[in-house]
Amino acid sequence: MSLHDSLPDAEAQCRQLADLIRPFLPNTPALVGIYSGGVWIAERLKALLDLPEEIGMIDVSFYRDDFAEKGLHPQVKPTLIPFDVEGRHIILVDDVLYTGRTTRAAINELFDYGRPASVSLAVLADRGGRELPVAASWQAATVTLADGESLVLAQDADGQLVWRLENV
Repeated sequence: MSLHDSLPDAEAQCRQLADLIRPFLPNTPALVGIYSGGVWIAERLKALLDLPEEIGMIDVSFYRDDFAEKGLHPQVKPTLIPFDVEGRHIILVDDVLYTGRTTRAAINELFDYGRPASVSLAVLADRGGRELPVAASWQAATVTLADGESLVLAQDADGQLVWRLENV
């Protein structure tokens, strides 16, 4: 899907992602969202899938392999995993899958909390450009962006999820 015509409806994509994940619910997965977009999506998925357990929230800032280059993000948030990771089926949730480095960092941090039975990845958008062998188990869309463009998930004034296209 090319984004130059119109941006996808992020809320509809959350519903689509929930429909893709629903057949796998007998495994009783735990959701862990990557700040910030992944946390917003994980909250939507929890409600859409009627999951009773609170979601986990993970900030990969200290686990990034480019930490020395980028330094600490000014809005580092605390990682909060309100359940036992050991032996659990975890669905890691993020907004955009790009190089795979954020996913790698999240998995590294997740293993500091225990050894899950499995880790799956759910994303709203896969934009390609992998630098690591990482693939989403579920994705709502595959997008094509021009060099220098970035797809950013935000919340509007009503708390609805919306996409923005930014030049970097």
